Amino acid sequence: MRLLVLDTIHGGRELAGYLREQGHFVDAVDVYRNSSVIDAETALHRDYDLVIAPVHLPARHPLLKGLTVPVISHHQAVRWILGNRVPSPMVEITGMRGKTTTASAFTELMDGPGILNISAGMFRYPEKEKIGPGSITPAAIVHASREALRIGGWLVAEISLGFIGSGDLGILTSKDDYLIAGKTRHAFLEKVRSGQGMAPLVVAPAISMPGALSCTDVVAIDGDSCSCLKQRDSMGFRNPLLLLDAYRTPLMLAAAAGCLLSRDISRLSSFKAIPGRMSSSWEGDVLTVDNSNSGTNAEGACTAAEYARKICGDVPLVMVIGKEVGAVCEGFPATDVETAIRKIKPQHAIIVGESYERIAAPEGTALYRARTLAEGLDKARSSASRGCIVLAVKCWR
Repeated sequence: MRLLVLDTIHGGRELAGYLREQGHFVDAVDVYRNSSVIDAETALHRDYDLVIAPVHLPARHPLLKGLTVPVISHHQAVRWILGNRVPSPMVEITGMRGKTTTASAFTELMDGPGILNISAGMFRYPEKEKIGPGSITPAAIVHASREALRIGGWLVAEISLGFIGSGDLGILTSKDDYLIAGKTRHAFLEKVRSGQGMAPLVVAPAISMPGALSCTDVVAIDGDSCSCLKQRDSMGFRNPLLLLDAYRTPLMLAAAAGCLLSRDISRLSSFKAIPGRMSSSWEGDVLTVDNSNSGTNAEGACTAAEYARKICGDVPLVMVIGKEVGAVCEGFPATDVETAIRKIKPQHAIIVGESYERIAAPEGTALYRARTLAEGLDKARSSASRGCIVLAVKCWR
């Protein structure tokens, strides 16, 4: 077939390579920087049988408006490329928040060799060795799947903006939404649509969709305890992280998926907070609560500050908040950053990133600027000899 793949930045280049391996003629166009071998104008004058475009590309793009051939998404192309050659079990995880935590928790239930592919990197188990950079584009699942097959193992993978549909089980981690495709589509609806092909599909509380199973129908939470409702002989677990909003839902989802796949969920009793997901550490008399990750938002920043104050009491709090420059799908709007600062009322607020010039600090809060999370943390450490530091910067970790 003659194929046109759009968006070489977000996995299109890799998809084109895999499709050429299968014997197809493939053109790939960089729709953002116009730095590909052929440009949009050239592609418009060529004949294709199929166009492969990411779900976040606006329908008004000239190549989608000007070509009258079928269009499939990057997610659908990956399912086509994988075919029946997929590892087992394969668990797909998508959602705006909680993907990494859910994936990391579920991996604790797995035995033998396998691959964990999350935004922090690709890891080979049981060694937990990092073997590749972090990418959760649909295209990254091809390499992760092939590596899992090579070692004869399982695959647990985060996927951006929807499901591939090749896995044994899917997990939708949150109902949070934002606009994509030039603000013409809702990201949550794209995830729901792609999830129609997943069976079974486990979803977070408050999500209702046809064919899906809420994690609350599979597991029950009582304080820091979790038990399985589907298997009476299954052991439950206790973990203080269940008392934190940031961990309760991911642990419920991981446990529910484990119950459905007949895993021993008691292993989750030893699951620890992961860096950037409400992890905490002491340096002398200063507590740092780190909630900087790709899903950071105002609600998470406030939760992290509340958690820090529960531990430290009434002591000075330094807030590092904002968004690093980089490819994070959903942003951290200035209004949300400002709202979080006003609610938290830190002694010092260090704002990371661009587009926050107009933010005003509430009375009693000193405002500073930084370019990166690392720079912001350095400034926070220099201004805090005691008390707590809260990190809430949207970034890739």
